[in-house]
Amino acid sequence: MEYKDYYQILGVGKDASREEIKKQYRKLAVKYHPDKNPGNKQAEEKFKEMGEAYAVLGDPEKRKKYDTLGSNWKQYEQAGAQEGGFSQWAQQGGGRQSSHVYTSEDFDGADFSDFFNSFFSGAATGRRSQGGFRETPLKGQDYEAQMTITLSEAFQGVERMLALGEEKIKITVPPGVRDGQVLRVKGKGGKGRRGGESGHLYLHVTVEPDTRFEREEDDLTTEVHIPLYTAVLGGNVTITTLKGTVNIKIPPETQSGKTLRLKGMGMPVYRKKGETGSLFVRILVDIPRNLSAREIELFRQLSSLRP
Repeated sequence: MEYKDYYQILGVGKDASREEIKKQYRKLAVKYHPDKNPGNKQAEEKFKEMGEAYAVLGDPEKRKKYDTLGSNWKQYEQAGAQEGGFSQWAQQGGGRQSSHVYTSEDFDGADFSDFFNSFFSGAATGRRSQGGFRETPLKGQDYEAQMTITLSEAFQGVERMLALGEEKIKITVPPGVRDGQVLRVKGKGGKGRRGGESGHLYLHVTVEPDTRFEREEDDLTTEVHIPLYTAVLGGNVTITTLKGTVNIKIPPETQSGKTLRLKGMGMPVYRKKGETGSLFVRILVDIPRNLSAREIELFRQLSSLRP
């Protein structure tokens, strides 16, 4: 019987972190899931094999047992792989010192391979199926998907239709979502088995950059160009916000680079109704060009009045 290298099956190193294993499993599961590969027996077998590997490596205790027993597999194989499985052989002194009998129940009784059955079979008790494993409810596969929206859609919230195999579902993205945020849509993953609950859909949101605004958390920053005369004398200018155009007052003697804060004109705070960030307006003063002779003379007169 060929030894199954669960690390190789998932394509991770033996020093991989739990998060790295989880991320890699999700990536492969989306690729090989039967719902996305109807009639593809090779993908179906790959999917089952990955599920077995993740059931072991995705749980710290189970992974520890696998790593501990795995180093003794060759000795077990050379000893004849006699009836009773690895756990019986270990009890008889072949394995490392341990009083625990490892059984399929340690691994939640999933539909694992003959290798796993032989490797971990033993004096387990409990209700079992005809295949020798307990009828444990299994949660459905989690799905992952990508969605790209504009900053305006992130500001207002948006609804999109998403195709999952043959099913189409409506996704509602609440206002205030941020770039890179992951939204969980409960129960929209794969169907559970043996009465287990359905998996979830994890939606990775990308918010496209908007040339009009810079975003930092829930605050926005924009720039407005004003004439020199408005900067010196003060006045009103019209600016664009995600709520529409608004008029703002420019105080007299405003310096270029000065920032004005408009409270409540930024992004909505995600899942916090009534809370909104601020809009910061950076003032840029335009120096007039192509001055007439009269304008130049007047500027010289103004310059002579300054100490």
